[in-house]
Parts: sequence; structure tokens; C-alpha cells
Amino acid sequence: MPLSDVPGHPIWVELYTSDPEAASQFYARLFGWTTEDAGPDYGGYLTFQHAGGPIAGCMVNDATTGGVNSWSVYLETNSVEDTVRMAEANGGQISIEPLRVGDLGHMAFVTDPAGALVGIWQPGTMEGVSARAETGAPAWFELLTTDYPRALEFYANAFGWDLHTVSDTDEFRYSTLGRDEDALAGVMDASGFLGAAPSAWSVYFGVDDTDATLAAAEEAGGSVVRAAEDSPYGRLAELADPQGARFKILGPNLTRPA
Repeated sequence: MPLSDVPGHPIWVELYTSDPEAASQFYARLFGWTTEDAGPDYGGYLTFQHAGGPIAGCMVNDATTGGVNSWSVYLETNSVEDTVRMAEANGGQISIEPLRVGDLGHMAFVTDPAGALVGIWQPGTMEGVSARAETGAPAWFELLTTDYPRALEFYANAFGWDLHTVSDTDEFRYSTLGRDEDALAGVMDASGFLGAAPSAWSVYFGVDDTDATLAAAEEAGGSVVRAAEDSPYGRLAELADPQGARFKILGPNLTRPA
């Protein structure tokens, strides 16, 4: 099934940052991204470009919302209004009301029942990320949640997810949107280790060399949040950019982590 036909698939990622210019320089150095300014009609919104196509957005955090610098994940819908209504009916709350973004598309933000913020995108002329699972592009999307059963129910009902269980033991509970090699995102039961940290979505970017990317990030002013470690799906690490926004990297085989 083509990606565009999978209900609720991750379609876009966006950086919310207090210093878009510095962020542009950091990610250019780390991933080779270029930056395109959407212009004054879009509030100075920036689009990061990868191999000539859009790969992520960048919005200025002007401190008026109280939000922290962070990366967000958007899920696809063919009707923002319907998805928002379903989210509310299944224990979610509206964070940003449905909003048209010119002819680019239609967006909203909701928080799921465990408090994880997730974006909703109904494509117009902007159809989402132009590449996946390659160097410099999103390689995996993952929700760490403190309420695993309710999260599964929420995303199945609000976004139409076709969920598949990878593991269901006390030590490791994990489900995916889609099955095996066709999986597009994951949900992990993080109730045993998140502690006071909130449930949250994260994005993994593909890299050729995890350790070299960590070194490059530190040289560019970023920091290592979680040191590199091997997994059955590649070598993983978590970083923060110079403004504190966290993201993850995956190399070298660019398949999903678990």
C-alpha cells in the first residue's frame, strides 16, 4: 500500500525554536539541509530542504506560548475537523484549533490522553516529507507513552491506525502502525522509565555514521542526551540542538529501532 494510502501515517516534522537562524546553521552542518523561507505571509516559517525536496519545517518560538524548543510530529488526515472531533471523543484535547495554511494544507494540534502533543496535517499543495529512511531524512517516528493501552486505543480510533503488536511483556511493550517491513511508526510503553518526564513523540533521522554525527553535533554546539548504543535495527543515539530541541538519530542501516 502506498504511504499516502495509510491512514494516520507520519507526514511531517517541525522544529519549534527560539533561534531559527542558528538552527538552520546547525542542521545544515549536521544533515546538509538547506533552508527556504516561506515569506511574510507565513510568519517567517522556514522549510528545511533535503535533496531538493521539503524534509521538515521550522517555526519561531517567540516565548508567547510558553512552549519549549522541540521537534513535533504530524500525522496525516483527509479531514482535520473530523480527526479533531474523534480525538476529543477518545480522551484527547485540542491544543491548536484547525487552521488553514494558505493552499498548503490544513493543520491542528491535539494532546493524546497521556499528554503527548501531536500535529494533524491535511495536505493541500504541501504533501509532507519528500524522503524517508535515507541519510538526512526521517527514518522512524516513535511515541513514548505513560498510558500504553489508552494510547493504542486513541490512535486507532482518532487516526484509523492499523496496529500490530511487536512485543507484549512486562519488560517490553511495543506496537507499530503497519506490520514488519511496512511499519511506519511505533508506540512504546514507557511507564516504567519515563518517571516525571511527559509522554512525547520523537523523530529519528537517518545517518551514515552515528558516532561521527554525535561528534559533529557537539562541535556545532549541540549536546548528547543519550550516548550511542547498538540495537537490532541500527546504532541509536539522542541529541539536543544548541537551543535544546531533542531528536534522535539512527544508523547505519536506516530501519526502525525497537
